[in-house]
Amino acid sequence: MQKGIRTKLYARRRKSVITAAIAAPCAGLLLFTAGTGPAQAEPPAPPSAAQAKTMLDGLTEQAEGSMDGYDRDKFPHWIDQGDSCDTREAVLKRDGEGVETGSDCYPTSGSWTSPYDGEKWTDPSDVDIDHMVPLAEAWKSGASDWTQDKREELANNLEISQLLAVTDNVNQSKSDRDPAEWMPPKDDFHCTYARMWIWVKDTYDMTADSAEKSALSEALGTC
Repeated sequence: MQKGIRTKLYARRRKSVITAAIAAPCAGLLLFTAGTGPAQAEPPAPPSAAQAKTMLDGLTEQAEGSMDGYDRDKFPHWIDQGDSCDTREAVLKRDGEGVETGSDCYPTSGSWTSPYDGEKWTDPSDVDIDHMVPLAEAWKSGASDWTQDKREELANNLEISQLLAVTDNVNQSKSDRDPAEWMPPKDDFHCTYARMWIWVKDTYDMTADSAEKSALSEALGTC
């Protein structure tokens, strides 16, 4: 992780945790026990709506760039996260309830409730790990000019809400679309979704086009 990104990311995370503690006690806190996932299944708590609005206003408004040269392999993902877990397995442990794993970190039991549609799953194969800002969207928003190390860091970042365990076919319906083109089926998640999306784009100084900014502003209005 590059030093500048790390410093900015951790500062934002501390600020967002404080905000989340005021708004919803214990939000984003992860309690682990050996061999099981968190007692509270949540990704890192995003900034408040007010903070997200400030971040959104600060995003450079720019038309999406070209897909020329894009390849998912330029965003190496599901890298080793320690304890025999790759990134996908680490998110399954974090976002699930009652998750138990084998020695290879693959879940042997547990359940996952998708925030996008509210559906609950007990088979990890029914769950995708969604990149909040899709990798192709990131490419068109500035990542085409990044180093591969920085793209790898985005694709595996567990410190912000860039990765979520969600229903597989809902994730597939989202594909590479931004909030102007797709929002979660669960209307009451739109506020949180916008705050998460903005957090990722702000952390990495990505651009946003006019329609995307308008859709995000509208979603923040539901908070």
